[in-house]
Amino acid sequence: MTAPLLALREVTVEFGGGHRPAVRGVTLSLAAGEVLAVVGESGSGKTVTAMSLLRLLPDTAVLSGSALLAGQDLYRMSPAELRAVRGGRVGVVFQEPMSALNPVFTIGHQLVEAVRAHRPWSRSRARRRAVELLELVGLPDPEQRLRAYPHELSGGQLQRVVIAMAVACEPALLIADEPTTALDVTVQAEIIDLLRDLRDRLDVAILLITHDMGVVAGLADRVAVMKDGEVVEQGDVLDLFARPRHPYTRELLSAVVSLSPLDEAVVSTLPAAVPSAKAALVVDDVTVVYGGRFGRSAVRAVDRVSLHVEPGEVLGLVGESGSGKSTLASVVTGLRSPTSGRVVVAGRDLSTVRRAERRAARGRVGVVFQDPTSSLNPRATIARTIAEPLLLHPRDVDADRRVDELLELVQLDVSLRSRYPHELSGGQRQRVGIARALVLDPALLIADEPTSALDVSVQARVLDLFRSLQERLGFACLFISHDLAVVERLADRVAVLRDGEIVEQGPAADVLTRPRHPYTARLIAAAPVADPVVQRERHTRWRELTG
Repeated sequence: MTAPLLALREVTVEFGGGHRPAVRGVTLSLAAGEVLAVVGESGSGKTVTAMSLLRLLPDTAVLSGSALLAGQDLYRMSPAELRAVRGGRVGVVFQEPMSALNPVFTIGHQLVEAVRAHRPWSRSRARRRAVELLELVGLPDPEQRLRAYPHELSGGQLQRVVIAMAVACEPALLIADEPTTALDVTVQAEIIDLLRDLRDRLDVAILLITHDMGVVAGLADRVAVMKDGEVVEQGDVLDLFARPRHPYTRELLSAVVSLSPLDEAVVSTLPAAVPSAKAALVVDDVTVVYGGRFGRSAVRAVDRVSLHVEPGEVLGLVGESGSGKSTLASVVTGLRSPTSGRVVVAGRDLSTVRRAERRAARGRVGVVFQDPTSSLNPRATIARTIAEPLLLHPRDVDADRRVDELLELVQLDVSLRSRYPHELSGGQRQRVGIARALVLDPALLIADEPTSALDVSVQARVLDLFRSLQERLGFACLFISHDLAVVERLADRVAVLRDGEIVEQGPAADVLTRPRHPYTARLIAAAPVADPVVQRERHTRWRELTG
């Protein structure tokens, strides 16, 4: 039997001052040309395990066990030997491509430096290799991309650059840490396709760290499930998804939200989409144009968009990054004025009302942001955070009592009111964000990717909470997401945005299972599902639709 490329034996990672190890007794193996997915919730130890291989952990970390790469123990290498391995024999694709790249240097400069760090090449030769790498990862116009800065590329393009850097010196092992997180479904599908192609062409082993079971189903050969620092189950991807043995694995898989297949669709009986006089939101022929000055070409971020949301209704707004979703949300919240068209919130036309009335209208809109960490003030207590809208839009209510009501409403213990955001989990922080958005009893709630940064089980609980709150309080909601399965679970109707234009809208059951527009069909085919057999069929369909 051929020895594995990577073999972890009884790996334990402890941090100074901790009550228990972050990783305990992990034993894994990975062969050349194989993809091993390590899955689990935040705090399960999957990223700590992966980063321990290159000793990219705080100085307080204490490692024990062994991690053999082609027979050499990574834990016992000298600093010089380890530097040769990092970026050489082992490449890393980090979760957030914008943070992994230096914003003040061009893409070309960073690729050239990555090559020359491990190859005694001239700059011209390293630059030729950089062009080859961009071609390898499927970026068009590689010469032009070399001169670009990170902020000039899209999220998907940046992730391709990070992957190019990771494979620059033809590593034997590629560690991919959440490589598709925060990417829209079509870019996700492209990155999965790219990683699979690199695995086949370069025979590179891939250690995939993720909480997205759809990505696992589409890419992995084997799966290891981690919980509380231990591997509780591992096996072939087909067998594990079909016959999970451990209760935690079954819990993870049952929490996954997936799109319904066509034959299970429920035919909607919702009436035609015509706004009523009581509509919570009416967007009428709105256009937003950026630029057009100093010789620059104007960009139509939103192009003649019309939609509405009725009281008690959830409208899902879907589309790729750059389609205009966030721009439209900024217009609805009053943060940006449309170039043309009108927006009516709770009966007030924001383009014609006076300043005081516009301010009052903003008080009828609550917003739940994508990242619960960055959207909460780290220096404010939970109580102060939730009560903050009451300072901007005063109400004749007892603020402390209202905060306690909201904490109970979002199923958080009232004792958390004096804590700070860093003392809460990601799911708890997002519940605080929802409470803050509801404190003014809004007529309209705008939820901008509210679950994209959460683990699958936490996501499921937040979605259940969101649906119960919406049914109980009856607010209208514009739910913005690139996760079509989440939209299907929550939305009554769906609008599909592409390049600033609405290409399709209608009842969710119809749009997401019987799409009329080719773009909608491509979006649906790209959405991952937590079933390896079905996912491979969907991926084949997506490739056919994209040509």
